[in-house]
Amino acid sequence: MNQTALLKKVMAMMHMTRLHHLAPESVQGVGVIFMLHRVRKEPVPEFSPNRILEITPEFLTDVIDLAKSLDYDIVTLDEAIHRLQHRKFKRRFATFTLDDGYEDNVTQALPVFERNDVPFTVYLNSGMPDGTAELWWLGLEQTIQRAEHLTCTLEGIQYDLPCTTAQEKDAAFSTLYWPVRRLPETEIRDFVRELAARHDIELLSITREASMSWDQARVLHAHPLATVGSHTVDHFAMRNLDELTARREVLQCNRRIQEELGFMPEHFAYPYGDASSAGKRDFKIIQDLGFKSAVTTRKGLLMPKHGKAYTSLPRLSLNGDYQDLRFIEVLLSGLPFAMAQAIPKFGTG
Repeated sequence: MNQTALLKKVMAMMHMTRLHHLAPESVQGVGVIFMLHRVRKEPVPEFSPNRILEITPEFLTDVIDLAKSLDYDIVTLDEAIHRLQHRKFKRRFATFTLDDGYEDNVTQALPVFERNDVPFTVYLNSGMPDGTAELWWLGLEQTIQRAEHLTCTLEGIQYDLPCTTAQEKDAAFSTLYWPVRRLPETEIRDFVRELAARHDIELLSITREASMSWDQARVLHAHPLATVGSHTVDHFAMRNLDELTARREVLQCNRRIQEELGFMPEHFAYPYGDASSAGKRDFKIIQDLGFKSAVTTRKGLLMPKHGKAYTSLPRLSLNGDYQDLRFIEVLLSGLPFAMAQAIPKFGTG
């Protein structure tokens, strides 16, 4: 049984036995920042390794309904940060965030938020509407989807991967993904760009197809429910860059947003956002640049202590592999996160 299947089984059992109702108040948190990437109606194909980044509009609606039924105040990101920093914890609160800047954030997510009168934040890579950021994770997926066989060399290892069936394609993606992630940021793009070109795929054409335009970003900025935040230019992991380059990635993104939308963003999301991609130095950079808040992808609920750690906030991922309200309800209890701290190999999706 793989880890995803095991975690689903554990959380389903916790929900069935109502174990999550026994979670002590100390682990339940004072609020939650939901993390999304894409919201899409399209059916997920058999080979779809980036499906973890996608949920359906229907599931987003269900999560909003669940949060309301559990008596969460659904608030803007500004209000969430205000409550954290001023310790206003009489009621638990939730806020919704979306990373990167996909077109479906406007075409499919926005109507859901409008129908439910729910505020949300989109963290925008300026290179997406500019058409210059290479979305290598999508490029790798599309290359493997098109290929029947892949040969390449990574970290001195020669790979010879069959890609005929969906199972073989999944295995090829799993084999290559982390060795690719370990490369320096520019080398990641060089490697995937060259591999994709061998199969007549251009990375920037993927960007143009998937990204929102600046006109669509202007629609968001003008919308009373929406906040636009910063997410660097090229979605480079800040921790893998020298300090000057990391700062430049943030500042150039801010400058482009100001040029196109007429304001300077006050909230930030670290690309990738895990411990290997953003650390204390990067939190300090964001603090020094004057952001009101910054979010990671580190898993967890908001605790009182986060009022003083506003540049390294955790989030709860709405993961495409876990589109089941039972799992969200269990996660909102805080119990799985407490278990993950006690047993490091216990994940939370």
